[in-house]
Amino acid sequence: MANITKKVSWSSRADESGAAGEGTPLLNGSEQPRHSRQPSEGGSLCQIGRLSTVDLEEEITSDEESQRGRPKEIPHNEKLLSLKYESLDYDNIENQLFLEEERKMSYMGFRCLEISRWVVCGLIGFLTGLIACFIDIVVEQLAGIKYQVVKENIEKFTEVGGLSISLLLWAVLNSAIVMLGAIIVAFFEPIAAGSGIPQIKCYLNGIKIPRVVRLKTLVVKVGGVICSVVGGLAVGKEGPMIHSGAVVAAGVSQGRSTSLKRDFKIFEYFRRDTEKRDFVSAGAAAGVSAAFGAPVGGVLFSLEEGASFWNQMLTWRIFFASMISTFTLNFFLSIYHNKPGELSNPGLINFGRFQGDSVAYNLYEIPLFIAMGAIGGLLGALFNVLNYWLTIFRIRYVHRPCLQVMEAMLVAAVTATVSFTMIYFSNDCQPLGPEHTEEYPLQLFCADGEYNSMATAFFNTPERSVRSLFHNQPGTYNPLTLGLFTLTYFFLACWTYGLAVSAGVFIPSLLIGAAWGRLCGILLATITPDGSIWADPGKYALIGAAAQLGGIVRMTLSLTVIMVEATGNVTYGLPIMLVLMTAKIVGDYFVEGLYDIHIKLQSVPFLHWEAPATSHWLTAREVMSSPVTCLNRIEKVGTIVDTLSNTSTNHNGFPVVVKVSGSDEPPKLCGLILRSQLIVLLKHKVFVELARSRLTQRKLQLKDFRDAYPRFPPIQSIHVSQDERECMMDLTEFMNATPYTVPQETSLPRVFKLFRALGLRHLVVVDDENRVVGLVTRKDLARYHLGKHGLEELQLAQT
Repeated sequence: MANITKKVSWSSRADESGAAGEGTPLLNGSEQPRHSRQPSEGGSLCQIGRLSTVDLEEEITSDEESQRGRPKEIPHNEKLLSLKYESLDYDNIENQLFLEEERKMSYMGFRCLEISRWVVCGLIGFLTGLIACFIDIVVEQLAGIKYQVVKENIEKFTEVGGLSISLLLWAVLNSAIVMLGAIIVAFFEPIAAGSGIPQIKCYLNGIKIPRVVRLKTLVVKVGGVICSVVGGLAVGKEGPMIHSGAVVAAGVSQGRSTSLKRDFKIFEYFRRDTEKRDFVSAGAAAGVSAAFGAPVGGVLFSLEEGASFWNQMLTWRIFFASMISTFTLNFFLSIYHNKPGELSNPGLINFGRFQGDSVAYNLYEIPLFIAMGAIGGLLGALFNVLNYWLTIFRIRYVHRPCLQVMEAMLVAAVTATVSFTMIYFSNDCQPLGPEHTEEYPLQLFCADGEYNSMATAFFNTPERSVRSLFHNQPGTYNPLTLGLFTLTYFFLACWTYGLAVSAGVFIPSLLIGAAWGRLCGILLATITPDGSIWADPGKYALIGAAAQLGGIVRMTLSLTVIMVEATGNVTYGLPIMLVLMTAKIVGDYFVEGLYDIHIKLQSVPFLHWEAPATSHWLTAREVMSSPVTCLNRIEKVGTIVDTLSNTSTNHNGFPVVVKVSGSDEPPKLCGLILRSQLIVLLKHKVFVELARSRLTQRKLQLKDFRDAYPRFPPIQSIHVSQDERECMMDLTEFMNATPYTVPQETSLPRVFKLFRALGLRHLVVVDDENRVVGLVTRKDLARYHLGKHGLEELQLAQT
C-alpha cells in the first residue's frame, strides 16, 4: 500500500466534536497560516507566506514571465479554506452492489420509484406551505397585538404628555421578543441564523454544511424568524422560507428522522446524496414559491444554483412541489381570512396588482429605469461593503452567544428608538380617507381626520410597508419623509443582517428600494412642466425595489420572474430585467453579492460555474494534491484502520490500486473507495477470513450503507481487535471500479468543467500507464477563485 501523506489535506474533515471552528458561526480555522518552503520539481523554491497564492488576474511582467515558464507546483495555503466542510457525493458510486441492485429491478420497480419521487415532492410542497401559513398567521397575530398596544399607549400619552413612556414600552417589547429569538439561535442552533440562502446555495453546489438540514434547525429557524419580524427588526420572513423548505425536503425524502431516532421504513432508496440533492432543490423552490407566490421563480431559483444536474422530469417535479406549496398556503390563508376558496393572493408577500395607469410606461422611460438600476447597483455595493466590515467586526469581537444576544437586543431597541424619533419629529400629515389601507394609523400631533405618514412606513410590518409604497395614492408621502426613511432604514437593515437571529434581506431591500424609487417618481413629476406624464409614482417604487434587491443579492433570471409573478403583471417584465442586469453589472464592478460575500467569509470551498478566465496555462498536475494515500484491492485491516485514524490527513477518498502479479511495475488504478464505505465495512467486519469461516454469514447489501447514511460513525467508535487487524479486506465488490480520471496534462478549465458538471468529489489524476499521480478535490479547485484581493480579505478576517 502506498500509505503516504498529501502535502495539504484539502479533503480533510473535521472531527465530530466540531473542533474546527465550531465555536463561531462564520470563520473557521482562523489561526495564522504556517510559513514553510517546499522544493519544486524544477529545483526552485516556492514560499508559502502570508499571502502566498496564484493571482490569475494579476498582470505579469516580462521578468516574471521568463522565470515562470510552466510551474511544477502551486503553493497551497490550507488556512484559506475551512477544514470543517466536506463535499457531498453527487456522483453515484457504481460498485458491484449498486449495479446488481439496479439490474435486478424490474421496469415496474423503476416506475414505482418515479411515482414515489412525485409523492415526496407533493409532500414537500404541502408541508412547506403549511409552515409558511403558520409563520404568516403567528406573525400577523403577535405583531397586531404589539402594534395595537403601542398605538393605544402613544395615543394616550399624546394628550397628557409623557411620550417617553411609549418609547420605552416600544423598545422593551421589541428587545424582549428579539431576545427570545436570539437566544434560541445563538445557544441552540447557530446555523439557523440569517436567511439560510448562502447555506442552501452551498449545499446545491456540492458542499456539506454541518447541521444545515436538521429538524432542530427547522424548529429554531421558524421560531427565530417569527421573533425577528414581530420584534420590529429590519428583516423579512421570506428568505428563511427557502431554508425551511430545504430542511423539510431533506427530512421527508429520507423517510426517517435521525434527530428523533424514528425510522418509518419508507423511501429507503433515496438515502444518498444524489437523490437527496434533487429533493432539496424542490424544497428550496417550494420555499420561494410560498414566500412570493412565484412557482416559476422558485424553479428558476433552484436552476440557477444547480443547473448541472437538472433533467426534464426533475424540472417538472420541482415545479409540481412549487405549485403545491403555493396552493397549500393560499388555501389555508383563505380559510383564515374567512374567504374559503378564494385563491387570488398567493405568497407571504403580496405586492398587489398594478392596474390602470400605474402599469403604463413609455419608451423614453426605459433609460430612466436603467439609470435607477445603476443607482441600485451602487447602493447595493455600498450595503454589501458596509455589511462585510460589520461582519468582520462581529467575527472578532461579538463571537460569544451572550454577546450576540445582547447585540440583537441593542439593535431592536435602537430600531424602535429611531422609528419613534422619526415619527415624532415628522410633520407629514395626510388625510385619512374612507378607503385608507393603513393598518395602524397614528394621529400623533396631526389634526383630526389625518394620520402621520411616517408612521405608515415605520409603524407596520415590512410587507405592509412595501405594499403601501407601491399602491398608495400620489401625494401620500412627501419627499422629505421618503428621503429620511430611505437613509435610516438602509443603515438599520445593514446593521441587522448578520445578527444571531433568523431573518432575511429580501423585504428590507425591497422596502429601501421602494422608498427611494417612489422618491424618484415624485421628483420627476415636480421638475417637469406636466408632471402627469410620469403617471403613478408606485411604478417607480417597483423599479426602485427591483434595483435595490438586485444590487444587493445579484440574482437576475429568477429574481426577474419572482418580481413579475409577485406583481401579477407581465407588463414590467422587460424593465425589471433591464434594471436587474444593470444593477448586477454595476454592483459586480465594486464587490460581490451579499450571499457570495458571506460564503467567502465562512471559508467555504464554493465552486463557480466556470474556471478562471486566465487559467488555461494550468494543468491537472499543478492543481492536484500529491502524493496520494492509496489502498490495495486486498488490504490489511490494520492498515485501513491506521489510515482512517490518521488525524493529520483524514482523507475521504482513496484510490484503489492493484499490482500485476509477477511484475515489478508500480501498482495501477483499479477503483476508488470512500471513507464512509470503509467505516461501514469495518463496522460489519467484512473480512476475508471471517467470510471463509462463516458459511452462513449474511452478504452485505446497499441497505446497510443506506441505514448508516448520513451520519456515518467516526472511526474511533469502531472496535477492531488485535487479531482482526491481521485479517484482510477485499474491496473489489464495494469500490467504484470506474472512477473518473484525467491525464496529468489536462488543462484546468477542462478539469473544472468535469468536476463541476458531474458533481464529483474526487477526480483521480493518472499518468500514461494508469498509475495514480494525484487527486483533485473541491478545495484544490476552489482556491483558484480567491484571487489576490480575496486572499487579503480572508487573511484579514482570520487574523
